[in-house]
Amino acid sequence: MEDLLAVCAPTRLPAIPFTRLAELVFPEQTNHHGTLFGGASLALMDRAAYIAATRLTRRKMVTAGFDGVEFGRPVLPGELAEVTATVRKTGRSSVVFDVELLAENLLTGERERAVGGTIAMVAQGKHDDEPLPMLVAAPPPHPGLTSFVEVVFPDAANHRDILFGGNALAMMGKAAFIAATRHCHQTVVMAASERIDFRAPVKVGAFADVTARIVMTGRSSICVEVELVAEEALSGERELSARGRFVMVAIGGNGRPVAVPPRAI
Repeated sequence: MEDLLAVCAPTRLPAIPFTRLAELVFPEQTNHHGTLFGGASLALMDRAAYIAATRLTRRKMVTAGFDGVEFGRPVLPGELAEVTATVRKTGRSSVVFDVELLAENLLTGERERAVGGTIAMVAQGKHDDEPLPMLVAAPPPHPGLTSFVEVVFPDAANHRDILFGGNALAMMGKAAFIAATRHCHQTVVMAASERIDFRAPVKVGAFADVTARIVMTGRSSICVEVELVAEEALSGERELSARGRFVMVAIGGNGRPVAVPPRAI
């Protein structure tokens, strides 16, 4: 009977992580009008589609084409460019994504669609004409969490093709900054970092999945716990790479600390 139940039970596919990119826009990324280059926006969208396609199929994916790209509004320096990719349709060896880039003013909380379009990704190489395996996509993370993923490129790694610790800290610090700013809608600066534990390497070509959550607030300080998970692109194996806490302080126009809202329970 147990064997029969096992055969009849529906197959539960592992859920792949939700794909979201987050990029703070700096002046050097903008054109002479002071807005984010259109090519830079498309590069972020292409990266999101690549990560989502690789996670969905666990195959080597390449970009096949863009379609219906529309620029709704410019992205300004200091804003957050947040990109998500969702599946529109799948083929035997291809996946088409709806990709959206939202511009977020972290000080006001206003979010607006800046760019949208579809991107087709195709599996590279031959796999005996087998159709692409399609895994189940997980829902977006809880709204109280700040989460984004990045690809580790060679210029961020050491001679052993492992992500530099300093670059890992930069990713974690960015997540702490975004989470704290979203919480208080004030300018924040890093005041301290508590112990950072590095547990596993992140190799070139892997995904660095970063999640931040607020664990404590003071009068003007916000303590943010950040985890960085290393994810192998083709196997999907995930391992905690680093964990730490960052203390961010809100400051006003005069550079002095200002009060922040208490942490939501």
